[in-house]
Amino acid sequence: MLSKNELKYIQSLCQKKQRTEDGLFLAEGPKLAMELLASDYRVEKIFATAEWLAENRVNIDTTTVTENELAKMSSLQTPNEVLLVCRQKKDLGEPKFKNKISLVLDGLQDPGNMGTIIRIADWFGIDQIIASEDSVEFYNPKVIQSTMGSFIRVRCWYRNLSEILKQVDVPVYGALLKGQSVNKTGALKEGILVIGNESKGIREAVLPFISKAITIPRIGQAESLNAAVATGIILSHLCEKEA
Repeated sequence: MLSKNELKYIQSLCQKKQRTEDGLFLAEGPKLAMELLASDYRVEKIFATAEWLAENRVNIDTTTVTENELAKMSSLQTPNEVLLVCRQKKDLGEPKFKNKISLVLDGLQDPGNMGTIIRIADWFGIDQIIASEDSVEFYNPKVIQSTMGSFIRVRCWYRNLSEILKQVDVPVYGALLKGQSVNKTGALKEGILVIGNESKGIREAVLPFISKAITIPRIGQAESLNAAVATGIILSHLCEKEA
């Protein structure tokens, strides 16, 4: 049975401050639940409907909740059977840039964009993202949900981008309005792709570290592309293609 204190605490984990203090995050839905339970993430607690628990035997602390109670706990418009409280990963080591493609996100603010970019990275086999310290939080519930489980396979560091980029010895590509057409850019074996803020693009402080500006040729009249869409298009050209 769900207590008032448990409900209040789960609701507090929708706030970044509480998540950061306790090192926890929330994940919802049967698909995400099964991926997390099969991963090396630590699941601390499960809140689920009686139907879900009857079909899924788990050796983790569980509480049976009604659909109405799940709705009060959920950050989703349509709650989905199960909610997990999980432990964040803190000890990631340091990112390594040789022999791989990495993403750098400069001031990305929208959780949906962040989650979609993580999912795109996973699709192209990219396992690390370095985000500016003011970018949207990796463990934001909307980010977690929109990754569709890809966050399990992609690591994310929050760093001062200028400090990181001045130390790297791989090519740094920047998604800019003026640059070489991505259609003429060959596949990479190693390098960094920098994606800027949704409205302002890549900031002045980061521009000096970009060794190659690339752009997606515009044919129609749209002023700009969504950050996640642009990331997907560019990576489809940069990631090494099989012969």
